[in-house]
Amino acid sequence: MIESEKEISEDLVRGLLREQHPDLAELPIREVVGGWGNQMWRLGDGLAVRMQRMDTSPDPQLKERRWLPVLAPRLPLPIPVPLRDGAPSGRFPKMWTVMTWVDGTPLDHGSITRGDHAADTLAGFLGALHVEAPADAPASADFGAHPKHCADGFEHFFQAAPADLADGIRDVWGEAVAAPEWEGPRMWVHGDLHPANVVVADGTLAGVVDFGALFAGDPAWDLVAAWLLLPAGGAARFFDRYARADEAAVRRARGLAAMKSLFLMSMGRNGDLGLPGGKSNWGPVGRSALDRVLKGL
Repeated sequence: MIESEKEISEDLVRGLLREQHPDLAELPIREVVGGWGNQMWRLGDGLAVRMQRMDTSPDPQLKERRWLPVLAPRLPLPIPVPLRDGAPSGRFPKMWTVMTWVDGTPLDHGSITRGDHAADTLAGFLGALHVEAPADAPASADFGAHPKHCADGFEHFFQAAPADLADGIRDVWGEAVAAPEWEGPRMWVHGDLHPANVVVADGTLAGVVDFGALFAGDPAWDLVAAWLLLPAGGAARFFDRYARADEAAVRRARGLAAMKSLFLMSMGRNGDLGLPGGKSNWGPVGRSALDRVLKGL
């Protein structure tokens, strides 16, 4: 199995296209920085090739192929839409998909300067996404559980917590664990909103990418974006505009946001140590998000 980005080259991507989609094979190809479970290659001006890399299952890409064309028409921000299927082969034994390209700079390499606009945009996007999902929508798996069922993950990432913030983090997490469970219908949820999975342009949110964690369940998993994506003070405006989160949902979301901030910090530390998959630029991103979480709304 191909395990690293170094083994997924431009020549490999072009060879796959020549075999399976020859009408696309001569378009310009260039690597896109980032990605963990999948690696992205931009294809021409309007397309991207999404290559399964560290993901051990094809299910995330199969899920995107099935559901993103259904969701995209009613969402107010661009999302990637699968257009061509790439089949595993002797040349590359994993899943790959040709998708539409979403213009913008990933937030972990950019910034939001129009905070109110971004908060309103995020509220509009999640308000449109969070509708009742059909019966055959994917269930939650690694993402989607109530915080009380995420203790192992929290304790793992808590190792990245600054000592002076440890008590505050545990207080926020404890409130999330004690919060009532989601009792509403199964709602569509992106599931993994953090700065590498959205793009920005002109100082505000411009698109949402990487729906590999998509599931139907508790929307609190997306409400973490109020702290992970928006500048200081943006969470209060977001929840005012979103207007659908009760106190229990906010408590669950805030605890999950603390855990995701620690995840970003852990990945940043791994990057500083030169460990595989580490991303040094995620450390400061995670720390600033954690500061916003601890300050509340």
